[in-house]
Amino acid sequence: MEPDTKNGKAGRLYLNEINTLPGFTSISMYPKLWAASGVEYTELIDRLIQLAIERREEKDRTQYSR
Repeated sequence: MEPDTKNGKAGRLYLNEINTLPGFTSISMYPKLWAASGVEYTELIDRLIQLAIERREEKDRTQYSR
């Protein structure tokens, strides 16, 4: 988001893929953004899977009482 300009003109708002679930095609911005930061597609997929497994394990360990 850009701030308002000094002459009172409203700043601009930039959006990147407004999808609730980012795409994973060759033209999707989500994997391209990660690739630009040095995380290749396969590494990204591996990491997302690992995070999902960790999240599930944490959920399974959590006990709730009423």
